Amino acid sequence: MKEVTSFRVRKSSFYDKKLKTPFKISRSKFSNFLSCKRCFYLDRVVGLKEPSMPGWALNITVDELLKKEFDQYRKEKKPHPIMLKHKLDFIPYENKDLDVWRNSLKGGISYHDEKTNLILHGGIDDVWFDLKEKKLVVVDYKAQSSNYPVTIDSYLGSKWHSSYKLQMDIYVHILRKMDFKVSNTSYFYVCNGEKTNNRFEDKLDFKTTLVPYDVNSSWIEGKLYEMKEVLNLDVPPAINLSCEKCAYLKGGKNYF
Repeated sequence: MKEVTSFRVRKSSFYDKKLKTPFKISRSKFSNFLSCKRCFYLDRVVGLKEPSMPGWALNITVDELLKKEFDQYRKEKKPHPIMLKHKLDFIPYENKDLDVWRNSLKGGISYHDEKTNLILHGGIDDVWFDLKEKKLVVVDYKAQSSNYPVTIDSYLGSKWHSSYKLQMDIYVHILRKMDFKVSNTSYFYVCNGEKTNNRFEDKLDFKTTLVPYDVNSSWIEGKLYEMKEVLNLDVPPAINLSCEKCAYLKGGKNYF
């Protein structure tokens, strides 16, 4: 067994307020900050690593296949059938940097917030183009398997999907800061694995549902300022009583 360490060793991965260089914050780390300021501080400032997890192989596979599918229509400059079905005057958006935008490890979409000296970035799944409004439309692929039919109200109203909406808010905010005109309406392309078949037969059947979501990015800049204040603290914020990770770390420490 390989010995593991508790802390990060790559200096660029955690924050040092003495440095004047811009500090990168990914969309996922931003979400972590919104969930628990203490855990965010321990990660980004102290350098405490969370246990690693395996990737979601089936979800990743669905994402990759959808990207290939939409890329074919992008190449042909034609609307995808889901756009025709919902009477959307859209086509998949073409941009020379799209592959970079999709890969958060290569930078994704990003902008430098000069007031906080933070670089906010993230990897998107897809962008469509509204031919009538001449605006970009952000799309996020979601693969799941639920016994219940996917509806707009049930999907957006689920407490488990609140982070999805925040994710979309951030993506739209970044693209607008990159000087793109972006629609207020984004879409979740939800692929639900059906469990009603009687046999497996080497395949999974999915039913797709397009869920529109009206973004709200007005909260983001305020939270960026708040994040910078937390990063500059000399000690971690107080334990978050509603955070399971805080409870776990506290429990382990108190036991010994």
